[in-house]
Formats: sequence, C-alpha cells, structure tokens
Amino acid sequence: MGSVSDRKATSPLMVFVYAVLINLSSFAYGDVRKPSAYEVLQQYDFPIGILPIGVTGYELNTDTGHFSAYLNGTCSFTIENSYQLEYKSTITGVLSKDRLKDLKGVSVKVLFFWISIVDVVHDGDELQFSVGIVSAKFPVENFEEQPQCGCGLDCNHLSTLLPSYSVGTY
Repeated sequence: MGSVSDRKATSPLMVFVYAVLINLSSFAYGDVRKPSAYEVLQQYDFPIGILPIGVTGYELNTDTGHFSAYLNGTCSFTIENSYQLEYKSTITGVLSKDRLKDLKGVSVKVLFFWISIVDVVHDGDELQFSVGIVSAKFPVENFEEQPQCGCGLDCNHLSTLLPSYSVGTY
C-alpha cells in the first residue's frame, strides 16, 4: 500500500497523461474549427461584403452547393444613398465557384417595388446581380467591406448623431 506522499507524487503525472490523451484524441478525430460563412464565400471567390455583418450560422452541402445563411432577423439598409437592400433572416441558394444561383431571401427596392436578387456572378473585377431578366454590374471592390444592418456602410455618422455622455462625480 502506498503512502500519502506516493499518491501526491503520482497525481501531477496522472493529470499530465490525461491532458496528453485528450489532446491526441481531439487531433485524431479532426477537431478543426468550422470556417465562418464569410470565409466560405471567399473560398468560392466572393467578397465578404455580399453578406451583412451578423450572420449567426450557416449550412453548406459541399456536394450540391446548397447553402443557408442565418441572421437574427430581417436586415435592411441603404447603399450609396440609392439602393435599398433587405436580407431575410434566412438566405438560401446554390453556391459554386464565382456563382450564387437560385438565391432567396435578398431583395432590392426598385422605384416602389421590392425585387428579389436571384443570381450573383463574379466576372473578373465585377459582380453581376440579376433580378430575373434584368441585371446590373458593380465593381467587386465595392463589396470588400461588410454592410451593417440599419446603416449599411455609412455607420460612422451615427456616432455624431447620438448624444455623448460622460461619467463622473459632481
């Protein structure tokens, strides 16, 4: 029977062995971080700015390209003081290299009507957005920055509109 001092001496060794076994098992089972939705877009040659900030999760079937991206709720904003965009809480479509097709959940306001964007193609230095028979091209560099729900790309002006408060003793 071992003494108390023998048990104390083996205790740190047992902790070390246990820690090593846990690390080896996570390595053996491929404990790899899942890329973000934005990183997946980049893997398919799309800029991160085609999705607004705040995607809470996504699903992607790499065999078929079917994807779903999730936001906390509906997200809308204006870009360049002219294009109003709206993202539903769930965005779906088929993702392949340089193309998003069968897109659902993204709309643009044209005059008085909301029209669904159904296709996005990355062609050289441009992204082509299709709403069916009509499409428009924009430079890819316009989508390097992610828009934010409510304010789009012009969110800095909000801080000047909000009152400033200071905490102190009076």
